[in-house]
Amino acid sequence: MAPYRNDMNSVLQQIVTSSSDADTLEQLIPYIKDYSYGNKTSHLLGQLSDLAAAREAEIERQCNTNHQEFVKSVQQLLRIREGTVTLTNEILQLNQSIQASTETLVEQKKALVESRGVRQNIDEASHALQDCLEVLRLANQVQELRDQKKHYAALRALDELQSVHLQSVTQYQLSDIIQSSVPATQKSIAEAVMADLNTWLFRVREMSQYLGELSFYHTDLRQKRHKERAEKNQYLANFRLNSAIELVADEREELNLLKSEDLEVDFTPLFEALHIYRSLGQMDKFKEDYSASRKAQRDLLLQNSISLVDEEMGDLHSLLEDIAGFAIMERATMKKVPDLRSTTDVEEIWDSLCQKAISLMSKALGAVDNAEHLLKIKNLISLFIQTMNSFNFNTSAISKFVLILFDSYAKLLEQRFSEDFVEIVSTDDYMPMPIQNAEEFEKVVNVSWYTPDRPVQEMTFPTVFPFSQMYPLCCIDIRNFLNQFYFFHSQDDAPGPLTSKIDAQLLASLDDLLTTKVCASLVSKLSSQYLGQIVQILINLSHFTTACHELESLLSTARASSLSPGPAVSLRATSQFFTHQKTAENRIFELVNSKVSDLIETAEYDWLSRIPPSEPSNYILTLTRYLSNIINSVLLSLPSSLKDLMLFNAISYTASSILSLPLNPSIERITTTSISQLSMDISHFRSYVETLPNNSILLESLDELVQTVALMSTDQPDEFYDISLRNKKYRNVDPLKGPQLLEKVVHVDVRSPTTISDRGSSGGTQSPGLGHHGSTGSRAPGNTFAALQNRFMHSGR
Repeated sequence: MAPYRNDMNSVLQQIVTSSSDADTLEQLIPYIKDYSYGNKTSHLLGQLSDLAAAREAEIERQCNTNHQEFVKSVQQLLRIREGTVTLTNEILQLNQSIQASTETLVEQKKALVESRGVRQNIDEASHALQDCLEVLRLANQVQELRDQKKHYAALRALDELQSVHLQSVTQYQLSDIIQSSVPATQKSIAEAVMADLNTWLFRVREMSQYLGELSFYHTDLRQKRHKERAEKNQYLANFRLNSAIELVADEREELNLLKSEDLEVDFTPLFEALHIYRSLGQMDKFKEDYSASRKAQRDLLLQNSISLVDEEMGDLHSLLEDIAGFAIMERATMKKVPDLRSTTDVEEIWDSLCQKAISLMSKALGAVDNAEHLLKIKNLISLFIQTMNSFNFNTSAISKFVLILFDSYAKLLEQRFSEDFVEIVSTDDYMPMPIQNAEEFEKVVNVSWYTPDRPVQEMTFPTVFPFSQMYPLCCIDIRNFLNQFYFFHSQDDAPGPLTSKIDAQLLASLDDLLTTKVCASLVSKLSSQYLGQIVQILINLSHFTTACHELESLLSTARASSLSPGPAVSLRATSQFFTHQKTAENRIFELVNSKVSDLIETAEYDWLSRIPPSEPSNYILTLTRYLSNIINSVLLSLPSSLKDLMLFNAISYTASSILSLPLNPSIERITTTSISQLSMDISHFRSYVETLPNNSILLESLDELVQTVALMSTDQPDEFYDISLRNKKYRNVDPLKGPQLLEKVVHVDVRSPTTISDRGSSGGTQSPGLGHHGSTGSRAPGNTFAALQNRFMHSGR
């Protein structure tokens, strides 16, 4: 119990000294709980009662000690109370006075408050009206801006109206009305912008052809400037139009096709439409609509058909200029607004335009039957290609069409020149071409592949060329043919498939023309019986062979200069002309030999004649005159080597033909007097041969004939069978023909022409009325031709 008592005392002491009832209770609550659980509540109450009594005793003691002072204090308090009552009455009176005045003030204040409320309502109504009026003003301003085509300003005003001004009048119905009209207003602005854009697109479509025409014009000017620079500086000639060097050289001539003195394209409507649709968040829709509009314009751009036969090529100009202008606008739009037109979009439209253009041109190409007109078409297409290359468009499809165009061009050229060559060959007179003066001579030399044997200053006029008129005419046509082919490949065309195709087609076409139209035509005329014509054809063939060699060199040089070198050019026509020179030579041999044969067939030898000859036979005289004539006229134009060959052949053939006369099986006997006639004829012929140039070789061709006739004339035939004598006198006599002719010879004594001696008869046969006597004696009847031949064969040869 002692601890509890001590604790309680300390707590009670703290309660007494505490200045707050809350603190007393807070200190007392734990002890109340403890005493309550331990059933000691009575004890606690007892202690509290003791404490209260102690405190009351203390208070009483204190009062007893200070009673007198307390009484004084009470009296003072009473006096104070009296004063307070007096003051209270005064205050009450004052309060009544104040209250009376306050009631008046309250009434005035109430009236003031009521007037302030009315004024505030008026102010609020005024502000609301002002806000609504501002909203209406902006709404009207939006309409005015839209009507004034200031679409972006109208859209900005509408956005300001919606995001700012309408927020201040949301409590009014006007806000709902205007807010509900905003989408319709935005749509009307978008439609108005699109209408303006469509108008702009229509104008752009209308100016597309002019834009294309302008681009072609400036490309043509660039070509001319590049050509002028290339003439001044040969190095620049190695570079094409649109090459880096050409672009640098031409950079001083800056040009913006879309903004120049001739044309200016304002992109403001496009930018405005783009900006507005982007602001509306409808960019995807705008792209789709714009793309659809351009595709529709593209479809309207292309016609259903065109004509290429018009001399002015109006349809083709319009088509290519429209395509060029349309594509250039697409490229410019892509550069100015990259997020509107992508490279893929532009290339897709460009490819479709190219394919349609190729289709239209291909359908119309069949009606063109003039090569020069096709060349004009190609030049215009090349200008189109060069123009579009400068804007970085892929022109490979159009370039492939140029190859198709070239096929038609080559066919027309080949057809036209085929007709020309056939006409030239068929109408030629096949005579050496006469020339009147030096000026004409030089003109022919300049167009022909011909090198004169001496300078023109040393020539006398009039004169003749060795070839006929057809050769220079064909040379002119060949040069024109080459030029026409190479005209198709302009200087500014880049080397590529077209260059290779031109080279290959030119070679094939030229070969075909020369072989089938010139060479074949000349060969077909070799069937002529006119020797002069055959000789002239041979000369022409020789010159055409030279021309072919020159053409091979020329074409090889052209191929090397085109930056696409290949194997050396070889014309099939070269070998054809050379081969048929031999054909013509053989034909000349044939005609000369035929004439010689005809003349020799006219020989009227009386092989049994007994009368000594007095003059050469007529046929040999005619033969020598014929040979002299053709040598001095027909064969005069031939080269010396060929002329010598012709003479050698004619002389050899004449000798062999004369020798064949006594060898004729129908001739059984030949008198020595007839042999004398034959010997005289041969001597005359030999004398003529001696007058010819290079006669030593020609005379050798007569050795067999001369020695054979000498053998027939000899009175000592046994020498022929003696090897040593035969090699001296008769080495060129045929070992079979000699004995055969000796068998036929009948000796006639000129002193007694009625007597002959048979030197080779079989069985001793005699001619009627003739005996067996002669200066050479007689032979036994048994000496047959077979026995003589056997003896000859065993004599050592």
